[in-house]
Amino acid sequence: MKRIVTFSKFFIPAAVLSFALIVLGIAGYFILGFNLGVDFQAGLLQEIQFAPTAFGLTYNGPGNASISLSRSSLDIVVSGAGVEEVTHRFVFSSYPTQGDLVRGLRGVEGLRITETGPANTLTSSFVQSAQSSPILEATRPFVVHYLPPDARQIRIDEVRTSLLSLGTVSVQNLGTPAERRFMIRMEDTEMNSGGRGITAERIITALENSFGAGEVSVIRSDYVGSRFSKQLSDQAAGLLAMTLLLILAYCSIRFKFQYALGAVLAIVHNGIITVAFIVWSRMEFNTTTIAAILTILGYSINDTVVIFDRIRETRRIYPDDTFVNVLNRALTETLSRTIITTVTTLLAVFSLFIFTTGSMKDFALTLIIGMVTGVYSTIFIASGFVTFWETRKAARSKKKIATDTSPKVA
Repeated sequence: MKRIVTFSKFFIPAAVLSFALIVLGIAGYFILGFNLGVDFQAGLLQEIQFAPTAFGLTYNGPGNASISLSRSSLDIVVSGAGVEEVTHRFVFSSYPTQGDLVRGLRGVEGLRITETGPANTLTSSFVQSAQSSPILEATRPFVVHYLPPDARQIRIDEVRTSLLSLGTVSVQNLGTPAERRFMIRMEDTEMNSGGRGITAERIITALENSFGAGEVSVIRSDYVGSRFSKQLSDQAAGLLAMTLLLILAYCSIRFKFQYALGAVLAIVHNGIITVAFIVWSRMEFNTTTIAAILTILGYSINDTVVIFDRIRETRRIYPDDTFVNVLNRALTETLSRTIITTVTTLLAVFSLFIFTTGSMKDFALTLIIGMVTGVYSTIFIASGFVTFWETRKAARSKKKIATDTSPKVA
């Protein structure tokens, strides 16, 4: 006979531990608050990479020319009224160095090249940038940057120091130190005056004043206004509340009301613990984090529903057994399924955490914490609450029977 694990004896210690973690999370919220991303506050978010300029391109030929730079090629498309559309593709495998590429580009009519970097620069070291317009102009060049293999590493405190003149700034490392990539977030303090506060150009100027002109490549630049950030915050709160109400309704229909309350209590507990981790780890709280939390809630309720189904089936098989014994038996029978499902899912999430960077890495880390606490919440919080409810219900029934059968005093 399979050994039954007595999970019920850990319900009270688990409740004490959960209470302590929740208090710690609430304290962290009031002491530190959320490290809000630009999605939830007015401001500017820039992803930059310290990469010197390789060369610049301008165009004053017939028609219009647009440029597209990828990791494997550089494409120039010439089109317009009275001009036959032509695509000039320069695949880096055929043009391994900057000198080779420049010689090929000189064959495009009307294209002017201003070289800055060395001719032996590998085209595979070119980095993509959102700083220049893809439409080539006659005066403003499209700038191509590259990452030297022997470039010195730039410390995060150097970046913060260069931006001190702009006010409060948040800087985060991205990728490996050799990539020299950073996320810069600046809260806009001039929104009420109708301006955009700190502009992207001022950030780049401040960085180039410290690290040299043409040494900064903008990978991504996002700006969020105060009205949009407040609307997004309200929508996120409403979305979480609606999710909890729908789960409560679903579990109330499928199970008894106490099971629905236990399921909601478990996912709320899971969400609070996950948010507490986000607060104390100073992870950026943005729309990706909201997506991770909603994913965790869905994963957690799935595990809870499976266990509640097994409790209901086991209770039908052993109708005369106590609820605590039925619960321990059901949890034991589903334990192997819970472990296998969680471990196999975590293998995929760990791969995402190891091989990605930036917001996707934070997304994966949030999922890891949420999945682990989700199993804990299902076994010890949801099941513990239902056990407490059923035990109290049985005690009241016994008391009522004893009262009804006791002799009446005339």
